[in-house]
Order: sequence, then structure tokens, then C-alpha cells
Amino acid sequence: MFNKILIANRGEIALRIQRACRELDIKSVVVYSEADRDAMYVRLADEAICIGPAPAAGSYLQMPAIISAAEVSGAQAIHPGYGFLSENADFAERVERSGFAFIGPTAESIRIMGDKVSAKQAMLKAGVPCVPGSAGELPDDPAELRALARDIGYPVIIKAAGGGGGRGMRVVHAEGALLSAVQMTKSEAQAAFGNPAVYMEKFLENPRHIEIQVMADTFKNAVHLGERDCSMQRRHQKVIEEAPAFGIPRKLIEKIGERCAAACRKLGYRGAGTFEFLYENGEFYFIEMNTRVQVEHPVTEMVTGIDIVKTQILVAAGEPLPFTQRDIEVRGHAIECRINAEDPYKFTPSPGKLTAWHPPGGPGVRVDSHMYAGYTVPPNYDSMVGKIIVHANTRGEALKRMSSALLETVVEGIKTNIPLHRELLVDANFVAGGTNIHYLEKWLSQRADHQ
Repeated sequence: MFNKILIANRGEIALRIQRACRELDIKSVVVYSEADRDAMYVRLADEAICIGPAPAAGSYLQMPAIISAAEVSGAQAIHPGYGFLSENADFAERVERSGFAFIGPTAESIRIMGDKVSAKQAMLKAGVPCVPGSAGELPDDPAELRALARDIGYPVIIKAAGGGGGRGMRVVHAEGALLSAVQMTKSEAQAAFGNPAVYMEKFLENPRHIEIQVMADTFKNAVHLGERDCSMQRRHQKVIEEAPAFGIPRKLIEKIGERCAAACRKLGYRGAGTFEFLYENGEFYFIEMNTRVQVEHPVTEMVTGIDIVKTQILVAAGEPLPFTQRDIEVRGHAIECRINAEDPYKFTPSPGKLTAWHPPGGPGVRVDSHMYAGYTVPPNYDSMVGKIIVHANTRGEALKRMSSALLETVVEGIKTNIPLHRELLVDANFVAGGTNIHYLEKWLSQRADHQ
């Protein structure tokens, strides 16, 4: 087992990894930018090393600075968290070439799954169902493009092979708009991802976003930890997540979960990962795989009792998974609300000093946040400042518990999206369960019309 791990991230995930390290008797080293000097996890770390100025490009994305920090601190492994360099295959490769363990999959796995085209091809080979679409990168010939779209059936969606985070996508409803949409998406893809390759898929009208959490070790053991429903999203950014997914038969979940675990065994995958699917009319369609710990991992931890971050560390240290598929049982229901420093309805960022911070408590309530009264939320990074997670015996009880937790939460000095969450938790359609990925945006549009 490692005796010292460097955490190459910030915010609530840095504190979350630090907690896992403490429970495993591992010392933690955090790297931080000048903007994060007063962060809670910096104060609590065994060692803290400043690696650059506030902008991420000069600090959290600086591979040489992070590896140098690992060298001078004597760390044996690097945990990338999520975001920043967590799914950068070059970083994973440099970490291991420099003599450190990368707490995540191999660079090869990250490369395969990071390119949407190669990921889809790998999944088709592994028997994981995919959205009907092009076999690979789109051809340049206009006639071929038109024929392909007709075969798939309109509407279609053009996606960047190297895309993510909701960028590099364009929906096409009719043939007349096809060629210009392909060209525009290619140009966007080149500018945003340095890769102009695009592909085409059937655009599903009203799907849900369901994801399967997997965990695999270096001995070809792989399991799934059930599913999460992440359909409440705005501009492809998740807002509320829950586990298990309401109204989907367990047999279907077990079947798709086992296919995901089998795909991990076939690919020689290592560590935590998430298979993301669109689910419509009883069918699952693979869209992408995240080769890292997810923001929403706590809901899976709450219903399974498995510590995903600790398991990541154990696997990276070369230990076998401490559980089998038979050991995994989903109990009760968990919901997570992402708390963002932003206007709850305009979504404009709201950085600044927290004059008051009182997190909720009580049975089945968990708060993952690095906030404290007097802390200044910097303007340089993602607006998420924490997550409130609840667990209860039933979904109905979990909804009530979350409403109570949000009511208790006090945040002053900055705006947050808590008022939005409180409205959504009493929305009749959300309470009924099974809303699709377009629901929140339509709800927000209707709300704006009535203001």
C-alpha cells in the first residue's frame, strides 16, 4: 500500500480523496493554485505545494509542475480526481513513466474511451448496445453523408469524436441542413478539441440518462455497482442525480450492468469507470465512458455501502477488488443535489466571500463540500461548491429528506442554485419519477415565460 498520495485536483473532490487517504493511513499531499491558498483541504493536508497562479492553465493543468511536486514530496501515487487532467492519457502516461502510480485506468484505456468513435467500436465488439449511427468518422462525400443520414433516420445528431461536456454537438432535423451542420461541427471540434473528426448518431427524442458504475482490478475482476439516473440536466450539465433509477426493471439493470463489467474484463480496464447510456422504450444505448471517478459517485456509495475512492486507491496499489458481484446489494434510495455558486435561474456565476455557511445534518444526510464561513469562492473555476446527498428507505422518503436538508442549508454572501433545487423537489413530474433529459430545460423555459 502507498504511504503518500499526491492529489492533483481542488475543491470538494480534493477533500473527498483526502478523507479516503486518512482512513487508509496514507499521507496526503495537495497541490494548489494561488487562488486556493486558503482552501480547507490545503490546511488539512500533510503537505501542500503551490504550483502556480489562479488560472488552471498555469497550475492544475501544468503536468511538469504536478510531477515535480510528487517528486519533491516523495509521493508514490497521483490521484487526478475528476476534470482537469483526470482523462488525459498523456498525463497518465507521464505519471507512470516518471515512476508513480496513476490512480485510474491505463493511458491506453483512456485513449480508447476518450475518443467517441473508438469507444463506440470497442463497445460494439464487447457486445454493449450503442445508438444507431455511423461506423466511424464521417466521410467527406456529400452523397455518402446524405445516404447515411437517410439510413439512420432523421433527426440525427453530429458529434465531435473528441468532444465532451456537452460541446461539439449539433442536431439535424432535415436533409437540407445536414452538410452545413457537419462542416460547422468539424470546425468547432478542431477549435475546441484539436481533432476535427465527427460522427453521426440517431437523435433520440425523449431518452433518460442512465449510467452504470463499474470497478475493475488488475486481475481481470470487474463488477458493476448498479445505476444512476442523471436525467435532470441543463445544457448537458447534470443538476440532480439519484440511485437507483426509478421505474427501470432490475432485470434490465443487471443485464446491462453485467455487459459493462464483461466489457471491462475484455478491455483489461483498471479502476473506477462509468458507462453512460441513453435509455428509451426499454432499450439502453451506449454514448460514452468516463474513465475516472464521477461527481455523482456518492449516490452509488450511499446505496451500496462501497467506498469508491478507497477502492480506487486499493486497486491502483495492485490489490484485488475486496468484493464480488454477489456482495453488491442496492439498498434504499439516494439523491444528490449539486450546489453551485450561481444565480439559480440565470445561471450567471456568483463568486465571492461566504459570510455564512451552515450545512444540513441529521440521519441519512451527507455533505461533500470544502466550504466554510469566511472562505472566498474564486472566479477562476467551475461554479460547483459542494454536493448535498441524502439516503432513505424509499424514493419518496429521500425526496422529503432532501427538501428538509436544503431548507436547513444556510449560504450567505454569494448566490447559489438552492432555490432551484427546492422548486424542483416539489415539481409534480419530478416527484412522479422518470423525467427525460430535456425536462429541466423545458421546465426552465416555461418558468421564464410565466415570470
